[in-house]
Amino acid sequence: MKKLVLAYSGGLDTSYCTKYLSAEEAFEVHAVSVNTGGFTKKEIKEIEDKALLLGAASYHSIDAVQTFYDTVVKYLIFGNVLKNNTYPLSVSAERIVQALEIVKYAKKVGAKYIAHGSTGAGNDQVRFDMIFQVLAPEIEIITPIRDKKLARQEEIEYLKTKGVNLEWAKAKYSVNKGLWGTSVGGEETLTSHLPLPDDAYPSKLKNLGTQKVKLTFEKGELVAIDGKREKPVDNIEKLEEIASQYAIGRDIHVGDTIIGIKGRVGFEAAAPLIIIKAHHTLEKHVLTKWQLHHKDYLANWYGMLLHEGNYLDEVMRNIEAFLIDSQKNVTGDVWVSLHPYRFAIDGIKSGHDLMNAEFGTYGEVNKAWTADDAKGFIKISSNAAKIHQSVNKK
Repeated sequence: MKKLVLAYSGGLDTSYCTKYLSAEEAFEVHAVSVNTGGFTKKEIKEIEDKALLLGAASYHSIDAVQTFYDTVVKYLIFGNVLKNNTYPLSVSAERIVQALEIVKYAKKVGAKYIAHGSTGAGNDQVRFDMIFQVLAPEIEIITPIRDKKLARQEEIEYLKTKGVNLEWAKAKYSVNKGLWGTSVGGEETLTSHLPLPDDAYPSKLKNLGTQKVKLTFEKGELVAIDGKREKPVDNIEKLEEIASQYAIGRDIHVGDTIIGIKGRVGFEAAAPLIIIKAHHTLEKHVLTKWQLHHKDYLANWYGMLLHEGNYLDEVMRNIEAFLIDSQKNVTGDVWVSLHPYRFAIDGIKSGHDLMNAEFGTYGEVNKAWTADDAKGFIKISSNAAKIHQSVNKK
């Protein structure tokens, strides 16, 4: 039989692909799920049982949480990346790593075909196909949902004719949970004016009080919470557990999709938003003006290229090298106050703090220059504008 690796989630689309490709196209379907956060062992076992029931020759779950952090999330933190100043790229970042792991597995088992359940109307088809084509041009990409332009009901009816009578009732809200945030889609996000209701968000408000937490960064990475050291991945998960009880991190992102239309999606990302804002505050204290200036636009480009599926372009490695080097002095503590639906950055402490009072206090005291020094500096600094005004005064 023709060996095929299917990027399998256990949802309707990939379930249809499993049955159709094995029963109608005579593929030996090897279903593979890539966990980038958010899956329990029980959920993974349920996904496996469903895949085998639908006719998959095998099922394999790849734990890529640490890989996701090392190859993508770390750089999103270093760059303080928020798409359109709002969205921490939760899902788009995951898809890149999932595609990379699927290709690696397909090569390992000698598959000549890779399949996924994307439609022709979204971003994921681009992200998956670009990774597959670049890393494995010899492997053919199979996409039944996209090619056959299938509607949801058509998929359900086909599965019923094959004796598959699982419950496929469409949830009111589509939820995708991962290490770097949870996306939420529903009928409201298909409009331009309706907000998502509270019950659409998976995390509910449980804590009505106020809590202070201390985040410790070393060279840009979150290494401790309240003085307890853990791996950055564990700290992200721990902070999410704490902050989600305050219903922090809810928002709706509006942006341009890769295929050229506007899209709108809800999300909750308590830990990502807190970490990015805390990290950025620390950077504003310890980096120079020009480091901050150049980091802003390079990180913005990094996020854009990642979102658009261009992760394998060599410029991404160049930007990553810059981001790593920029973090040499991003070490210190940041204090954060958590409140219902919001958080506040209280302050920082770092041995690299450039607000060092030894050199002066802004607006108060100058210790490193005289009044005459200041006057001379201002006079020379204004020369270019003076010349322009003089030449063009008429």
